[in-house]
Amino acid sequence: MDRNVIQAVATRLREAAVSGRAIAPVRDELAAGGVAAAYAVQQANTEHSLSQGRRLAGRKVGLTSKAVQKQLGVDSPDFGMLFADMELYDGEEVAVGRVLQPKFEAEVAFVLLRDLTHGGITMGDLIGAIAYVLPAIEIVASRIANWNISLLDTIADNASSGLYVLGAEPRKLDTLDLRLCGMVIERRGQPLSVGAGAACLGHPLNAALWLARTMVDVGNPLKEGDVIMSGALGPMVPVAAGDVLETRINGLGSVRAVFAS
Repeated sequence: MDRNVIQAVATRLREAAVSGRAIAPVRDELAAGGVAAAYAVQQANTEHSLSQGRRLAGRKVGLTSKAVQKQLGVDSPDFGMLFADMELYDGEEVAVGRVLQPKFEAEVAFVLLRDLTHGGITMGDLIGAIAYVLPAIEIVASRIANWNISLLDTIADNASSGLYVLGAEPRKLDTLDLRLCGMVIERRGQPLSVGAGAACLGHPLNAALWLARTMVDVGNPLKEGDVIMSGALGPMVPVAAGDVLETRINGLGSVRAVFAS
């Protein structure tokens, strides 16, 4: 991989986020290096963020829908970094322009009780490491103009991460059936998107296990207190100024995001 290309693409993505002006797709510049080059761009911007004092608070899983994987020509999810300053509380207002081209997804979030740093993590290891579960919203965003993204674009752009909102009433994992839990996204009581836990790689824990193993493989393992955003339970919803959107997940409760007028 050409390190100059990696750094140039990373810089343009950072500048797009700061300026609020989306850029053209970056996939052609990264094509020679493929997925490894795209993750190198993501890592360059992760390192830059950490150097500026931002704090990692967890990770997200993207591309958990089989339909979206087929659309992008892949057979596995991707991942992105969650920083503490990306987290909103339930009902907190999102300022206009805080993220570029926002869209809304309903997800299950896990918070870890202990580190997952060893190789060969099993489902039992993962379940034992989860402190609690929360309903969550991911406000996905894209620094790529018009969401004209390929796999390389979204990976380089931190898996199209924007902000996330966690519910305020934690639930223990052993009280939940996350595979069959129903989900609805509502705008002021009007249903906009429905889904279920099975839409997320068959079960949200499957996505979380993939992430835990992958983070060990790439040398950035999950630690105590980390948040795992496990992936969308149904179709994403476009966002407009003034929207009040609420996610309801059976057994987990609800969480809202409010977008400034």
